[in-house]
Amino acid sequence: MNKKSNLSLLLVISLLMMTACGNTDSNNSNETTISEAVSEVTESTNDVAEGAETVPNGLVIPEDMTPVYADSLKDGEYNIKVDSSSSMFTVTDCVLTVSEGKMTARMTMGGTGYLYVFMGKGENASEDGYISFEENSDGTHSFTVPVEGLDMGIDCAAFSKKKEMWYDRTLLFRADSLPADAFADGVINTIESLGLADGEYTVDVSLEGGSGRAKINSPARLTIENGEAFAEIVWGSSNYDCMTVGGEKYYPQNTEGNSEFVIPVTGFDYKMPVFANTTAMSTPHEIEYTLYFDSATITAE
Repeated sequence: MNKKSNLSLLLVISLLMMTACGNTDSNNSNETTISEAVSEVTESTNDVAEGAETVPNGLVIPEDMTPVYADSLKDGEYNIKVDSSSSMFTVTDCVLTVSEGKMTARMTMGGTGYLYVFMGKGENASEDGYISFEENSDGTHSFTVPVEGLDMGIDCAAFSKKKEMWYDRTLLFRADSLPADAFADGVINTIESLGLADGEYTVDVSLEGGSGRAKINSPARLTIENGEAFAEIVWGSSNYDCMTVGGEKYYPQNTEGNSEFVIPVTGFDYKMPVFANTTAMSTPHEIEYTLYFDSATITAE
């Protein structure tokens, strides 16, 4: 309960008790009135923004998205991307901690306007479930919250310092932003698990991310050499001058025509995170994508 509600509650109770003094005939009625007043003030702390107070839900979760739980990941700390249903609740940085079958996330916010979060709907927020902000050395605020799973919508209500009400949000902790070595053995298919020998292959590959307009050629040429996999990625335009995979930069193999890169494949049958720098805009811009290499389509040449 916030300070204003505490004061309101005390004032209501005091006035009602003063009214009850010296009037024994109405004690039962006054007790009922006090109970109702307490209930009304208490419920006011669970005010939830509605209608014009809210902003459009900007989060779309694909129906075919499969949740990823803690048992699919190795214990450790990983930087992870978090999508939010509201531009007013932006997570600028997040560290996921996986330990003993559970996950927590320390979310650093883009603003300082929220006092608490509650993992659930605002109408169900109870004080024992409030998670207070932690102030960082640079003045930013962080919340450390439990994470049920990745690649699934998670309800998170945020209590506004200014408005003194709860705002319902949906969060998506994205498994495709994790490195391949974050996943437990057997979760991602590898050269070893697929039994691929050194040689030349082709494999179907799909691209997601950016504006959705970018294209790549599929199938792609796949080379296995000394136990490592490399794919030839050919874009649908000549506007890409650099790709980044696992923190390493890769540059085009050609100087004319559509941009072609040879990059490492860190795993199959999962959305492998990559970045590509495009020169099509007024200034060069790095865009985040994922590549999905379908192991069922691997064919030897």
